[in-house]
Amino acid sequence: MSWLTVVGIGEDGLGGIGANARAAIAEAELVFGGTRHLDLAAAAITGEPRPWRTPFSDSIDDILAARDRRVCVLGSGDPFYFGVGATLAKHVDPAQMRVIPHSSSFSLAAAKLGWPLQDVVALSLHGRPIELIQPHLHPGARILALTSDEHGPAAIARLLTEAGFGISIVSVLEALGGSREKLRNQLAMQFDLADIDPLNLCAISVVALPGARILPLTPGLADDLFEHDGQITKRDIRAVTVAALAPRRGELLWDIGAGAGSIAIEWMLADPSCRAIAIESDPERAARIGRNARSLGVSPLQVVRGTAPEALAGLEPPHVIFIGGGGSDEGVLDAAMTALRPGGRLVANAVTLELEAMLLARHAELGGRLTRIAVSHADSIGSMTGWRPAMPVTQWSWSKP
Repeated sequence: MSWLTVVGIGEDGLGGIGANARAAIAEAELVFGGTRHLDLAAAAITGEPRPWRTPFSDSIDDILAARDRRVCVLGSGDPFYFGVGATLAKHVDPAQMRVIPHSSSFSLAAAKLGWPLQDVVALSLHGRPIELIQPHLHPGARILALTSDEHGPAAIARLLTEAGFGISIVSVLEALGGSREKLRNQLAMQFDLADIDPLNLCAISVVALPGARILPLTPGLADDLFEHDGQITKRDIRAVTVAALAPRRGELLWDIGAGAGSIAIEWMLADPSCRAIAIESDPERAARIGRNARSLGVSPLQVVRGTAPEALAGLEPPHVIFIGGGGSDEGVLDAAMTALRPGGRLVANAVTLELEAMLLARHAELGGRLTRIAVSHADSIGSMTGWRPAMPVTQWSWSKP
């Protein structure tokens, strides 16, 4: 039997919800929600209103402690679309939770604009870095982005302009579904809207200028998209390496000796659910990895500054490991193989004879796949053109039993 009811409510307040939702609010002994939600539902609340506490986790604890009472939680729109329902579902059995959703802000925006929602990229940037929008900036894309406050639309417009998408149309939809609802449009590069309601969502019709910073959907981003000091897995080798790592939904990668962080970043770009930890001993490079992650839209990348194998202690066990720089250091390969989850995958790239010898020995002992990767690029030789070879890479791929 459900003791908890989660009700989605919009800016139209009680007028926009059904009789069953009104009854759930009225019958609850405790009603949790943001101050705005509680105000919208005030006429129906007969129990004790409980505004969200700071930190939010304290309110979750309060809800769980009230299992023997009738509890209602108010959330914005659809509570299971970037909402409080998703958080509660981690703690409450669905059989004990009744959910009555309202139209999400994304649905309201799509209806207002005439955009088929299935063709739109929907993002929540509420309390999250706006750079998360970067991987989705492709010509012709339509993006709906929920912001944190009245400053969000201008920040998005600046990012678009700096990335070469300044003639994209930014539509700001404010207080959707309520009496204060408003829709205003501007070019990103000319954005100067004022008095924006803190409750807003940006709709972006993406248009790219020549030279715009478009991130391809395949691995092997151009090297100049990364800030680096030369310590980077180059584009051609990186594409082959990410293919060998074979990202799958929800997996965690360790990138040991991360350099510029290019492998970890491209791993995370493969799917929003992919996570990565970049381990780098050099402090300048570690800081650079963080900057690269933010600029390429994968700011959740975790950077650990330290030397393997010591820096690996205490980290969440990975599904996949990549070893590039520092792989020949004493104990690194053994520690990585021990930490890898059963069924996990390891890919190691060697350019030095020392690490190559180690990989050859492990292949002879454990099997796996051994690949020699040689790449040459056309380059000037005097007044003529010839092939200039890059350092060859020996790659060992292995799956843990």
